[in-house]
Amino acid sequence: MDCVISGGNVRVLAKAIHSLSRIGEELYVEPQKDGLALRSVNSSRSAYACFLFAPLFFSRYTIPTCQTFRCKMAIKSVQAIFRSQVSLEKTVEKCHIKLEEQKNRLTFTLHCKHGLLKTHNLSFQDSESLQAVFDKDSYGNVFRCNPRLLVDTVTHFPPSLEEVTVSVNDERMWVRNHVEEHDQGKTMLTELCLGSDEFEHFAAQNHNSITFCLKELRGFLVFAESTSLPVSMYFDEPGSPVVLCVTDSVLEGNFVLATLSDDVNHCRSNTGLANSSPPPPDDFMNDDMDSYLISMDTSIAPAPSSAGAPTPPFVAPACSKQPAVANHRARLYSEEEDEEDLGSSEGPPNKKFCSLFFGSVLPPSSQTSTQPVMTQEVLASDSEDDSEV
Repeated sequence: MDCVISGGNVRVLAKAIHSLSRIGEELYVEPQKDGLALRSVNSSRSAYACFLFAPLFFSRYTIPTCQTFRCKMAIKSVQAIFRSQVSLEKTVEKCHIKLEEQKNRLTFTLHCKHGLLKTHNLSFQDSESLQAVFDKDSYGNVFRCNPRLLVDTVTHFPPSLEEVTVSVNDERMWVRNHVEEHDQGKTMLTELCLGSDEFEHFAAQNHNSITFCLKELRGFLVFAESTSLPVSMYFDEPGSPVVLCVTDSVLEGNFVLATLSDDVNHCRSNTGLANSSPPPPDDFMNDDMDSYLISMDTSIAPAPSSAGAPTPPFVAPACSKQPAVANHRARLYSEEEDEEDLGSSEGPPNKKFCSLFFGSVLPPSSQTSTQPVMTQEVLASDSEDDSEV
């Protein structure tokens, strides 16, 4: 791979990388015939983002023709290259990205004024393709507006706010902070109303409300505002993902965010798993982790009733307030995992907020659906570590 980015496009690339850093800790790089794809996903699989830069975005764009190259690397190391936006605008003339196959390095070279060169050699790991499958054109609610409208809206919410709720009807959109039922009496409620005349396009076929994380929305708006590209929002019923999109002749950005399901049973039904046992308590912090680990080790045998009902695979209860997403509307997959049967695995006890999103995003391994214990032990370990933070 050998590509050169010149002029103001260097700043656009830097903004895209900074936006992806709001999603996950790893950057997936995949050069394709139709452009360079940069992707990221968060640890709980509840948020996915992708930027596709067309060949016209680059001054020079060359990719290997005999083989497919995919890699992933720590996004902080790439972010450090483009840390100073002021320096990029004033001193950097072009950026050269080249794959050093012999050294197993991806080289970023910044050509600055007065002949100054800044070279960064970053190590990487081979990875499988990371892709979210979704059909935003099938969604009933479609909105398009200037990014400044949403930027001015989210500034009314404190940085510590985790989730927002969006409600729509034929003429208006309401944005408010999401508050738990038991906290409604002691938490200040903030709600903003946006008229349909403030949007470039306003189509609300389904009058409903969705709740999703605000952090990823802020990261998306950082890029959209810097490029002044119109923002499109697609969503349907609660539990299905909301898609945020910016499109230009040389680039396309899609952020797919999980939304909060109406109830836990809806989250379960989307995975095709039957469950007749009552749901376990909602309070994740009070779970007995020792009993939970024992039930995971003996998951092949019938589990005791106190262990709770089985839930979909790849549920990461690290964040007890992470939204859920419908598995039939969007999923992540690796190329060698398309035929894997996910329905036979058991996950951790179900919580009020499921964080199931799409499926597996990890590179393919020797694990199959006949080895549920190994997969569950990893999930149990992650959950225990996060609960101690």
